Amino acid sequence: MLNKRWKWSVGVLSVVVVMATVVPAALAKKADTKSVEATITKLEMDSRKADLAGQNGSWMKAHNTDDYTMGTSWGAWEANAELQKDAADTAKNKSTKRDISDIKVTVYGNNTAIARYKESYDLMIKGEHRARTILTTDTWVNEKGVWKLAASHSSQAGQKIGD
Repeated sequence: MLNKRWKWSVGVLSVVVVMATVVPAALAKKADTKSVEATITKLEMDSRKADLAGQNGSWMKAHNTDDYTMGTSWGAWEANAELQKDAADTAKNKSTKRDISDIKVTVYGNNTAIARYKESYDLMIKGEHRARTILTTDTWVNEKGVWKLAASHSSQAGQKIGD
């Protein structure tokens, strides 16, 4: 009888120890994920604010990886250095509207997050007026505790296959 109680007690204690370890870890991970989602969402909105204020170049210097690349909805690849050079030329590059909506952030581990959103803009790029609504996917990486934008890709919203 004592042996059965001992086994039962050890079994219950084992379950309690496992739960005491696993549950807090799972809750901490969920809290970390929510924190990263909020951070990335804020960074996306800060990018918008900087662009509208004519400070996109300094924002990119602080928040893009050195090898950042953008795939535009106009069918071109643009490297970080070119984007920063263009941002410095405010006579030919200026945003008058940049609305972001439907933002969703997915976190992958401790070092990667993907932001997806819809954006409507009206701007001048290299002296050309451009306005449209796009869907964008941004890839963020954690570099030594700092979230940096590594890649972006956009496509025109509302297009159907075959259009």
